[in-house]
Amino acid sequence: MFQATAPTLQERLPDIKISGERVISIDLLRGIIIVIMGLDHVRDLVAVTPFAPEDVTQTTPAWFFTRWITHYCAPIFVFLAGVSAYMYEVKVKDKKELASFLIKRGFWLILIELVVINFTWKFTYDSWHFVQVIWVISLSMFVLAALIWLPIWAIAVFSVVLITSHNLLDGIQNDSLGWALLHVQTFKTVPLIERNLMIIYPLIPWPGVMAAGYIVGKWVMQPYELRKKYFTISGLTLIAMFVVLRFSNVYGDPHPWSVQERGGIYTFLSFLNTTKYPPSLLYLCMTLGPALLILPYLEKMRGKIASFFLTFGKVPFFYYVIHIPFIHLLAIVMHGIWYGEWRTWPFVSVDQWPKDYQPSLLVCYAVWIVVTGILYFCCHWFVQVKRTRKEWWLKYL
Repeated sequence: MFQATAPTLQERLPDIKISGERVISIDLLRGIIIVIMGLDHVRDLVAVTPFAPEDVTQTTPAWFFTRWITHYCAPIFVFLAGVSAYMYEVKVKDKKELASFLIKRGFWLILIELVVINFTWKFTYDSWHFVQVIWVISLSMFVLAALIWLPIWAIAVFSVVLITSHNLLDGIQNDSLGWALLHVQTFKTVPLIERNLMIIYPLIPWPGVMAAGYIVGKWVMQPYELRKKYFTISGLTLIAMFVVLRFSNVYGDPHPWSVQERGGIYTFLSFLNTTKYPPSLLYLCMTLGPALLILPYLEKMRGKIASFFLTFGKVPFFYYVIHIPFIHLLAIVMHGIWYGEWRTWPFVSVDQWPKDYQPSLLVCYAVWIVVTGILYFCCHWFVQVKRTRKEWWLKYL
C-alpha cells in the first residue's frame, strides 16, 4: 500500500510566498524589527545617555525617536512568535507536538537568558540577574502550550481581556516578588538563594500578545484578499484606539500625556510616550497596529533589500544571542581607545563616567550600521547551516 505524502506548507498556502516551510512576510517583518532592535542595544552600550531618551523634559527629538522606533521590537517579536506557533501546528498537524515544542523551547530560552544573555550584557557573573524579553517569551510559551487546547474563541477572550484590562491593575500596591514578576518593573531579592533580580519585563500582558499572534496565524491561511482585509481592518482599529484613547487621557496608560512648556514638538512626543514596562494597552495599540497594517504588503516585497532583512528574520534567536556580546566588545574597545577606560557604563552611576564623555547620535548610528553589516554575514552563514543540516537541536536556535 502507498501512503499519501502530506502536503507542504506551500501547497496549503498557494498564494503566499514561501521559502522552504517558512512564510516570507513573517520572516521579513521579524528581520526588520531585529535590525531595529540592534540600534537600541548599540545606544545602550556605545552611546548611553545620562537621561532617559524618552524623557520629554530632557531629551531631544532625535534621541527620542531613536529610542521610540525600537519600541516596536518586543511587541512584534512576541506577537510573531504566536503566529509562528500556529504555523508550526499547521506544519506538524498535532497540538501535542506543538505543546511539547513550546514547553521545551521555553525552558531552553530561560536557560539562555539567565546563563548566556545576562553574562554578555555585563561580562561577569555577580549577585544579580535581570529578566528581559526572552524571559517573557519563554513564560508566554508555557501559557500558550496550555491555551492551544481551548476553543479559538476562548483563546481570543483570554488575549483581549489580558491586553485591554491589565492597566486596571496599575494601582495595586503589593511588594511581593510574585506580583513584581507579574506586573511591576522593579528590583527584588529572591529568597533562599540570596540572588538579586532586576525584573525589566514583567509577565503581564505578554501571554495575551502571543495568544493574539496565534489567533492571527489562522488569518494567514485565508486567501490573500481576505487576509489583507482582516489585517487592514484590525491594524486601523488598533491605531484608531490608540489615537482616541490617548487623546482622551481616560484609560490605557498609567502616564497621561500633557502640554509641554518646551513647545509643540515636545507635546507631540509626550503624546507618543506610552509605557513599555509593563506594556500598556496604548503601547500595544501603537506598536501592533502598524505591524498588522503592513504585514500583508510585505508579501509583495522582492529584491535585495527584502533578501537582506529576510536573512535576519530566518535566524532571529541566533542574531539575538550573538549581537549583544559583539556590541559589548566593540564598545569596550572604542571606550578604551577614546577614554582610556576598557569598559562600558550602562550599569554604573553617571558620576563614574569619563569626564569628557559625550553621547553621540552620529557615533550610535555609524556603529549600528557597521554592526548590522558584519552580523549579516554571520546570520547568512547560519541560514546556510540550518538549510543544509537537519540536526534536531538546530530548530531551537
